Amino acid sequence: MNITKTNIDALNAVVTVEVAKNDYAENVEKVLQNYRKSANIPGFRKGQVPMSLVEKQYGKAVLAEEVNKLLQESLNKFLVDEKLDILGNPLPKFTEDFNWDADDFKFEFELGLAPQFDVKLDGKNDLTYFKIVADDKLLDEQVARIQKQFGKMIAKEVVAEDDDIRGTFNNEEKGINAPAQITLDIFKNKEAAKAFIGKKVGDVVTLQTKGLFEDDHKLMDYMGVSHDEVHGLEVDVDFKIEEVTTSEPAELNQELFDKLFGPGAVTSVEEVKAKIKEDAEKQFAQQADQKFFNDATAFLLDSHQVELPADFLKRWIQTVGEKPLTAEEAEAEYAKSENGLRYQLIESKIITENNLQITFEELKAYAGDVIRKQMAQFGQVDPSQEDVDGIVARVLSNQDEVRRLSEQVLSEKMLNFLKENIKFKTKEVTFEQFVKEMYGE
Repeated sequence: MNITKTNIDALNAVVTVEVAKNDYAENVEKVLQNYRKSANIPGFRKGQVPMSLVEKQYGKAVLAEEVNKLLQESLNKFLVDEKLDILGNPLPKFTEDFNWDADDFKFEFELGLAPQFDVKLDGKNDLTYFKIVADDKLLDEQVARIQKQFGKMIAKEVVAEDDDIRGTFNNEEKGINAPAQITLDIFKNKEAAKAFIGKKVGDVVTLQTKGLFEDDHKLMDYMGVSHDEVHGLEVDVDFKIEEVTTSEPAELNQELFDKLFGPGAVTSVEEVKAKIKEDAEKQFAQQADQKFFNDATAFLLDSHQVELPADFLKRWIQTVGEKPLTAEEAEAEYAKSENGLRYQLIESKIITENNLQITFEELKAYAGDVIRKQMAQFGQVDPSQEDVDGIVARVLSNQDEVRRLSEQVLSEKMLNFLKENIKFKTKEVTFEQFVKEMYGE
């Protein structure tokens, strides 16, 4: 057997595999001999079928199967031995005049080669890491929300801005008769919200469904209509007010503090705010990290010209799924996955060159931390190491869980690496300011 590689360009190559008769003949003979022993052909005793008849009936199929096995083994070994970094899988080149009656065969496979490039992290960038702080406004709002949550509900006659309102949406023509519990902040249409102010129990407020909520799914939920009916629904609906309640804020005293944080954990409003600030800023840090990671990913893609064997990959995409794709479908799939593939190559190079590979011990330790946090949420704040290890062992026996946890560990390692190796400026912002930075609102 002879295997050679011919480079077409830096990203494409063709591997030629020449298979001679002596490469496969012995294996074909063994298989046919086994067929002869077990063949059940009318007119012949089992094991006494003439070899010529076995060859005539099974020879071509056995030859093709054995040659294909030999091809796959030899090609895979060649790729490993030559240390070829390929994208996708080798694609066989179709030969119109291929002849299985010949003794020797020649097969060609197209390869898409991974590009060669250097990762440079010191390029000019506009990266910013946002340090999100919980400001006084947010802390005051959180305290007010806690007071409302633990407050006492009081019945009222007249609607005010922050009240809870129970009633029924009604439109006989469209068959709408939907009980609902609402607050006025659910409405996108601010005029609709204003229409409730000052109304009393028993009053009816007429509303236009168009533009009433942020999206049709809310309209569907509140009106009790189907997905098909809700699109383009432009009718007046009546809302009859049946009950109005408001929350009398809970008093900020030791009883409430103990409910929130446990007996004696905090003893003042200032300490409550400090606890809220600590918890909020931990959550904010996760969001800040995610934004930085996204921005750093975009920087890496923009600053590295990673060429891909595009034509090869589009042809490969046509063949890789459960059913073949058309050229147009493959083109669309490639367009969606191109940047993801380019980033995977950059990430893989960073991991390899900086020894960021995940070890089993790291994965096990990370899984243990996740388990402890989950157990703490259910009140088990000090589980034994034996209990944790038992759960971790069960989790890591599930390949889907291993994959999911591995992705999380790798993302964390990549984030830390990028924060340590890419220059950026730090900007302190409130959460409200951070949202504007994220969404431009």
